[in-house]
Amino acid sequence: MTGTEPENGASTRPGLARSLFRVSLPRWRGGQYSLSKLFFNFYFLAMGSFIAIAIVADFIITTAQQGITDDYSRRFMRGTITLIEDELHRHPRRQWAEQIKVIDEKFYYRLGIVERRSLDSRLASAQIDKLDSGDIAISHDRDLMYYRLGTSSKVLVIGPLSASRKSETQEGLPLDLRLRLWTWGLIGAIFAVALWFWVRPVWRDLEALRQTARLLGDGKFEAPAPQVRTQLLAPLAETLHSMNERVLQLLATHRELSCGISHELRTPIARMRFALEMLPETPLLEERQRLWAMMEADLDELDQLIDTSLTYARFEREIPEAHFSSVRFADWLADEVESIRLLGRQLDIAVDCSALPAGLHVDLDRKAMPYALRNLLRNAFKYAQQNILVSAELVDEQIRIHVDDDGIGIPEEEREHVFSAFSRLDRSRDRATGGYGLGLAIARRVMELHGGTACAGSAALGGARITLSWRAHQ
Repeated sequence: MTGTEPENGASTRPGLARSLFRVSLPRWRGGQYSLSKLFFNFYFLAMGSFIAIAIVADFIITTAQQGITDDYSRRFMRGTITLIEDELHRHPRRQWAEQIKVIDEKFYYRLGIVERRSLDSRLASAQIDKLDSGDIAISHDRDLMYYRLGTSSKVLVIGPLSASRKSETQEGLPLDLRLRLWTWGLIGAIFAVALWFWVRPVWRDLEALRQTARLLGDGKFEAPAPQVRTQLLAPLAETLHSMNERVLQLLATHRELSCGISHELRTPIARMRFALEMLPETPLLEERQRLWAMMEADLDELDQLIDTSLTYARFEREIPEAHFSSVRFADWLADEVESIRLLGRQLDIAVDCSALPAGLHVDLDRKAMPYALRNLLRNAFKYAQQNILVSAELVDEQIRIHVDDDGIGIPEEEREHVFSAFSRLDRSRDRATGGYGLGLAIARRVMELHGGTACAGSAALGGARITLSWRAHQ
């Protein structure tokens, strides 16, 4: 017995009950949505609701107008009934039955005479009261009228008003029913045609979305965007396309990080393995200490690589929400440069804020912006020979930070490429000019968070200039 087979008859009852109350939705047939099922589901739901609303509305309107209609019918027929009554009173009461047949030949609707007591079970009590008071009583279907002839026990019956006078010529269905059937049939046909022209494009777009979703589910993220023509499903198609692009971007970032980190890990690991192999064979204390220092430096490099990679992955995975605050910009810039100055060893690091207005306040994210500035300074530390200049200026409400060095500079054709992850101009793995190629990529992500940009150029010192630019007041 498999896990899907019921053990007894009782176990099938909940599933049967659920299936009875489950909404019938378009099912896949041959790997596709069923167009006919989708059409009939919409058609029966919409048409049934429309008919139900029409019936309820007709009942409410008819009930509300019942008194008005009955009064109108009484006023309309009172003259005719009075003439018939006068004609009957001209003859003895025993001849009324024969006389009513003669008069009946002159009317389209039927005329008859019945006993008063025969109507107690056929009329409502309110209509009985009207009949006994000398007024015209109307049947519940409003197709028969009754009028008591004077003080006698005879009652004049008029109708059916809507039927033919001769029974042999009566038609199978009443006229009003036939009119309703024809009306609803025509409405149903017109609605079916209109619904078909609406459902078919929706079905076509649903099928296109399903095919795209199926390809994405199979891992084929290069699938083309679904061609959706209806405005109803256009937002869904755009969302699916944006999701696909985001998945592709995340996969590319993942591959880039995996390949880059695995490549960068090889150098410090190889140096550590070499140092470990040399350590047992080195009797000199100074040489052993040097090897230990090399391994500690390699561990620091690995730790910095992991920290930098995680920072880049966090910015690449999702841009965090910016929390802007206003800072006194010249003081903030000087403090940030001072906090990292020790890493510059013997380099001459200068800060120039003379181009800024006095007391300028700038909006920035005090948690994210230091990432960008410090990565620019670390990049300058690796390539500068003697001098680094950090300057700032305000141009058209844009605050700009320039980090200049007197190093080798960046060729013009490489100035955009250096902001890609794991890209470096210097391919050396030496600690003095090595690195991971993530610093400038992180700086650009931080500037995107601020609605700005990061770009590279040439510096007056002879080396490279990296510029951060964003709007001073958010």
